[in-house]
Amino acid sequence: MDQEIRDKYQAVIGLEVHIQLLTRSKLFAGDSNRFGDEPNTNVSIITLAHPGTLPKLNKRALELAIKMGLACHSTISQHMIFDRKNYFYPDLPKGYQLTQDSTPICVGGKIGIATHIGEREIELNRIHLEEDAGKSFHPHDASESLVDFNRAGTPLIELVTEPTLHQPEEAYQLLAEIRKMVRFLEICDGNMEQGSLRCDANVSVRPAGSMELGPKVEIKNMNSLRNVRRAISQEIERQISLVESGHAIASETRSFQEKTGGSVAMRTKEELNDYRYFPDPDLSPVEISDHWLQQIKESMPKLPHQLKTELQKDFGFSADDVEFLTESPEMYEYYTQTLEFVKDPVTALNWLKGPIRSYTKDANLTIADLLLSPMQVGELIALVEEGAISFSQAAQKLLPELLQQPHSKPRDIAASLGLLQIRDENILEETVVEILKAFPDKVESFKNGKKGLLGFFMGQLMQRTDGNVDPKLANELFSKYLN
Repeated sequence: MDQEIRDKYQAVIGLEVHIQLLTRSKLFAGDSNRFGDEPNTNVSIITLAHPGTLPKLNKRALELAIKMGLACHSTISQHMIFDRKNYFYPDLPKGYQLTQDSTPICVGGKIGIATHIGEREIELNRIHLEEDAGKSFHPHDASESLVDFNRAGTPLIELVTEPTLHQPEEAYQLLAEIRKMVRFLEICDGNMEQGSLRCDANVSVRPAGSMELGPKVEIKNMNSLRNVRRAISQEIERQISLVESGHAIASETRSFQEKTGGSVAMRTKEELNDYRYFPDPDLSPVEISDHWLQQIKESMPKLPHQLKTELQKDFGFSADDVEFLTESPEMYEYYTQTLEFVKDPVTALNWLKGPIRSYTKDANLTIADLLLSPMQVGELIALVEEGAISFSQAAQKLLPELLQQPHSKPRDIAASLGLLQIRDENILEETVVEILKAFPDKVESFKNGKKGLLGFFMGQLMQRTDGNVDPKLANELFSKYLN
């Protein structure tokens, strides 16, 4: 789309982020809350809403929801009720969803993000607690759809922003920050591919400078951060094209199509009164005591933005460095443990950002999957720092072999591969003298001013020792005999 046309409009974006909570059981039943089990095995008569069954609130889910609210600077509602959201869908066994309409557990709040145009805080409308629905499957080769109720009743929090985002990049960064937060809080694994973190985007466009909102379109089925950015970008262009050509924008729900990068209409947008909310008669009102709320506050871990500030203050790291170290709690923990065995924080960072990241990326692993311990990384770095092995040998030869033998000591593997550098001055001196005797003409040229020949002599030494020499000591010996 021509940038001149694009600049005539402002996009208005709001996100609804569904976060599955890491509890052992479901929100209102004792069924297992576990991903990947055989379909329809983690269900009970409560999940399936048999007559006469009664729900019971999972206290742990309530605690995790409060933690997210505290992390987002929300106001925690200490008195709340649950409501029934009535709609029919095959994967909703009750025929309604237990949620919070009038009394969300967390009210307001904000999350800070950074983009290429600077930092800003995104305002939140609410975070409410609710149960998830089941999951429908539509096989291409079948005449009917299938339903798995394992996910039904799984505890969720839904984080709803105010419609104050204007760029797809802002939505991308906000969702990335939310994923970090839930992982550091240990309330969700943040796995979008498995659906434990899901995002719907509400998008509208309006003439630049206008304060009136246009018709809202909801985009669903975005299963990665990249696809959130792609889907919103495409929807903005679609709406601007419709307005420019004189067509009306339908307020509807659309499904993002990953293969094409486009979207297709699913249904017209529901209004709030379509859901006929009313308080659930089977659940008592919930009261959160001051004492319990204080206990939760005291149990809060440090969050990514706090750790970034500390890393920059303590070590002077760049924004890119602290972003890397706080990309996951596992990465930050691995780094801090490595510092117990490495004196220089920059050296430890460079190894994690360099050779180790290259390996995990090529092997499609995360730092949590790495079998190499921080202590072994420290031993590996120590070999380089003491001059027992060169950095290139350590990164290109020793590290790959160590990753295949993760329970071995780096020094033992280096010795078995013949990588340990010759640091015995007597042995090295003999080799240096032999080389200089073998090339008297080049020695004479060196003494006549061709100092670049030192590289030739060093090359000869590397050939005769398979590169396993201490370069500093070798230079000292050549200088001694040549001068």
